[in-house]
Amino acid sequence: MRRTAYTLGALCLALPAICRPAILSHMTPAQPLSEARIGALSEAQRAEWTAYLTRSRALMEADKAALRAERAGLSSVPERPHADAPEGGMPLRKPAAWYGGPEALRVADNILSFQTPAGGWGKNVDRGGAPRRPGEHWVPGEERQGRTNWTYVGTIDNGATTNELRFLARVQAQLPGTRGGPYRAGFLKGLRYLLSSQYPNGGFPQIYPLQGGYHDAVTLNDDAMARVVNLLMDVGEGRSDFAFVPATQVEEAKSAVQRAVRMLVATQQTQGGTKTGWGQQFDALTLELAGARNFEPAALATPETASVLLLMMRLPDPPREVQEAVHGGVAWLRSVALRDVAWKSTTPERGRMLLPAPGAGEIWARYYDARSMKPVFGDRDRSVHDDVNELHIERRNGYAWFGTVPSRAIERYAAWSVQYPGGAE
Repeated sequence: MRRTAYTLGALCLALPAICRPAILSHMTPAQPLSEARIGALSEAQRAEWTAYLTRSRALMEADKAALRAERAGLSSVPERPHADAPEGGMPLRKPAAWYGGPEALRVADNILSFQTPAGGWGKNVDRGGAPRRPGEHWVPGEERQGRTNWTYVGTIDNGATTNELRFLARVQAQLPGTRGGPYRAGFLKGLRYLLSSQYPNGGFPQIYPLQGGYHDAVTLNDDAMARVVNLLMDVGEGRSDFAFVPATQVEEAKSAVQRAVRMLVATQQTQGGTKTGWGQQFDALTLELAGARNFEPAALATPETASVLLLMMRLPDPPREVQEAVHGGVAWLRSVALRDVAWKSTTPERGRMLLPAPGAGEIWARYYDARSMKPVFGDRDRSVHDDVNELHIERRNGYAWFGTVPSRAIERYAAWSVQYPGGAE
């Protein structure tokens, strides 16, 4: 139990003269995929990774060339601000018939207008707003001080691309025949984009074509990879909205799911031979735990672990290695749950803090050190701490350091483990 340490953290904030913050380490940014790194691989691996990198760069150049061509002769560049709309303006829980109506068709047409030549979508656009105008960037807010930036142009971050594809699938299902043709074509182009983005080892980067930096890491963060694999599973199962997908691409989707699951089994971390959880990023080539933003250290991540477990528990007839991964992952989540503490807002000067709360229900820290299995927390200066109350108030208040997401996987496991008994009880 870390209750005493957290109480001490609160005391340190109240009486800073008696304490000095303990910095465990500093996080190292993830490495991008590059020719130099690929050159260190075996000859067989070099060929497939080099082909991947070449394909990625060609797709990015095609995206950029398309935008340049649209802007030729324009006196000004159309712009729009970032937008945070509920569900991105693409509701996915309406009655089936709604997706054949005028409002859904307007959104679907907007979605198609923002699809990049590579086949993906950016983020931070309200798809329920106005359609993209010729010459407008695919990602809002990328025109700064006379320069065109190139970020998140094709991404699976924050549900981008997967949500657009699900919406198009729902719309086309209500429009048999030629009327639904453009939406089916847009979906298949987006599906091809996802299949093309998968790394040779089965993982998926956050941004494709590759942007560099931590975005090149295999990204589980915010359910990015889980959303993709779940969508591919739906395609492979031929569920109603996806029954139109040609058999060839159905088989490709099934193969992509198999490769992704093998990668997830391989990246589950262990301690002393005991299976634990997953990180939110893994190095694209080594599949080692990787950090992301300055305050996101290379560590085990409980929300992402829960998402992986839920994905694995969806698999029909899971092989023994998947069953063992699930049993081990659930056992780990149970072992690191925090009790008798609460993540609370205090005064404006102190912000949010972890404080004693006898009788409080289970919560989980977002990150756990892969060796000590103790919670860890990152600050903007890349310092890694073992006490969240030591962080600067901006980062303490501005990040989801604790939550209850793992409880969803544990609840699902109760029924799953009856069919696949193991050792997490």
